[in-house]
Amino acid sequence: MTSPAHDGISPDAVVGPGDGPGPEIGSDPVIRSGCIIYDDVVIGERFRTGHGVLIREETVIGDDVLVGTNTVIDGYTIIGSGVSLQTRVYIPSYTTIGDDVFVGPGAVLTNDPYPVRQDTDLTGPTLEDDVSIGANATILPGVTVGRGAFVAAGAVVTSDVPPATLAVGSPAKHRPLPPELRGENQIRETTDSNP
Repeated sequence: MTSPAHDGISPDAVVGPGDGPGPEIGSDPVIRSGCIIYDDVVIGERFRTGHGVLIREETVIGDDVLVGTNTVIDGYTIIGSGVSLQTRVYIPSYTTIGDDVFVGPGAVLTNDPYPVRQDTDLTGPTLEDDVSIGANATILPGVTVGRGAFVAAGAVVTSDVPPATLAVGSPAKHRPLPPELRGENQIRETTDSNP
């Protein structure tokens, strides 16, 4: 791991804005302008961002992760390796994301089941390995999306999605995964995508 003084970090990025020693960032990062990464964040190798990314406290990120422009990771979150978070994704606190997960543009994960109505524990969703989330989908608090499941664009996921299942609609209904969507995500084989 390296300190924030690394060649791949834009001088316009704020890496480690607190009083601590700064985040731990693996080798070969590309952190673009306008990004803010808190002091106690731990990030693996070959990390890439778009512009204007915010990564808050106590977040742990694996290797080969892409975080797209204007994406927010609100802290206390674990993100595996080979993950691709596209533009304008929102990841709330207390979320767990497995390996080789794709989250499409504008997708929103939530962690508060009763916003400003009740005092309750915040619980983010869990996205297991090889999950794909389509553009503008919404995943509600505490929901688990099972390994290899596919959430369609615009779906509103209100309950757990079984592994290798397609979730479609609002509220999302579960369907068998069509043959063309079966298998593992190929994120690490397509690392040339732009954040």
